[in-house]
Formats: sequence, structure tokens, C-alpha cells
Amino acid sequence: MSLLVFGQTGQVARELQRLAPEARFLSRAEADLSNPAACGEAIRACDATAVINAAAYTAVDKAEQDEALATVINGAAPTAMARACAEKGVPFLHISTDYVFDGSGTAPWRPEEPVAPLNAYGRSKLAGEEGVRAAGGTHAILRTSWVVSAHGTNFIRTMLRLSETRDALSIVDDQIGGPTPAADIAATLLKMAAAMGGGQAGGTYHYGGVPAVSWKDFACEIFAQAGRAVAVSGIPSSDYPVPARRPLNSRLDCTGIQRDFNIDPPDWKAGLARILKELDAVT
Repeated sequence: MSLLVFGQTGQVARELQRLAPEARFLSRAEADLSNPAACGEAIRACDATAVINAAAYTAVDKAEQDEALATVINGAAPTAMARACAEKGVPFLHISTDYVFDGSGTAPWRPEEPVAPLNAYGRSKLAGEEGVRAAGGTHAILRTSWVVSAHGTNFIRTMLRLSETRDALSIVDDQIGGPTPAADIAATLLKMAAAMGGGQAGGTYHYGGVPAVSWKDFACEIFAQAGRAVAVSGIPSSDYPVPARRPLNSRLDCTGIQRDFNIDPPDWKAGLARILKELDAVT
């Protein structure tokens, strides 16, 4: 498999580089997602047998004031990529998000359920999903949630940083989801790309860590595994106002990807242990 990846510095892109160093990774200078046409041309000009889009506009709160750019990067760019892949007859794999749902209820979201994003970021990612499907080629949309790793900006690194100066924290406890290690997402994308290159059909799939947990309980597990003495109290989302509304229920039903690709949802506690070890953050 000759693999082309959009993205170099994001959490998933960096894990893909570890697992598939032979792939070609396009930096922003080589393929700026704010220029969708250039992204399509990059695919047309290469001999890749599969393409993964691991680049995105991910500043959720900033997107509230910058929705037009977020929609170009998260919507128009992957649409252009998917069209180019469809023309060449190569599989296209794209990462999406639990934020396409409104977060109502408590049941895990199934891929086929109605979408209703609460914020600009979710709307921009939904635009990308719709464009990828409309392109008509072989594709996989992988919705995931709460991405974490030893690099980039994510909840684990934020909690460890705060633990250096704080012995007590108040963390939201009414948002429930599945922390998902970027390393597991990368491995899943590679397995799916290989299967689809061999003729397997794609579609829209969910992939989130298990078991479901609140941000507050996730923080407690981080501090427990890292040996940090931080007292954590729970607060409702209403006590932690941010520009972009977050869904309260981000549970994802992963039975589809288990059935079609024999891929199980990741154990986020085991993934957390690996991330803390890489960060040398256990005391």
C-alpha cells in the first residue's frame, strides 16, 4: 500500500508517522487545507493507493468566531480530497467527531442516527462528512471522541500541567464520552485502509474509548495513574462557560467497526498508562 497522509503535526498524524514511516506526509506548506483545490491536486499528482486526512481545524471555541475558515478546512478541503480520490479510484479515509451529534439522551450514538451539531466546529465537520459521501468514491468516515496522546493539546497534558501548581480542581462531570488514544486511531485507520485497498467497502463508523466516563472521572484516573495528589470535584457544564456548547452525551456505538473490520474499541485506561509512560509522568 502506497499511503498519502494529509497532516504532520497533529496527534493522529504523529502516531501515523510512527506506525507507517514509509507513507508520504504532507505538511501545511505542501497542502494547505485553506486551499481545497490544492489538496485535490496533490492527490491527482501522486501515485498513492490510499489517502488519509489527518489534518483539521480543531480549535473548537475559536471556531465560533471563525466558522467560515473552519468550514473551508473541515468541509471544503476533505470534499476536494474525496473527489480526487474518487476520480483515481483510491480509498479515502477521513476523521470526524462525536460533535456532529447534539448529545441528547444517554445511549451510545449509532452512525446512522440523525445529526444536529451544537457548535461551529461540529457544523464544519458535518460539512466535511457530507462532501466526502457526495464525492461518490470508496471512503471511510471515522467518528471519534476526546482524542489524547503524549503530544499536542489534549486533556491529559492539561491535567498534568495543572497538577504542577494546583492541589484541587473542579472538572465538568455531566459530559460523558470515551477518551480515545491517538495511537489507537492511527492503527485503526491503517487497518481500514489496507482492507479497503483490498476491496472492502467503507462507510461511516464510530470509534471511541471504553468504558464511557465523565471528564471529572477521567481526571481522577489520570491523577491516580500518575501518582499526583490532586483533589477533584465535579461541576456542571453550566459552571464552566465556554464559547462553544459541548454535547453532554458523547458515547459512541462501535459495533459497526467491530463487525466490518474486526476492530474493537480501545481501552482508554491502558492507553492512558502508555501515554503517561511516554511522558515520564508517573511519580
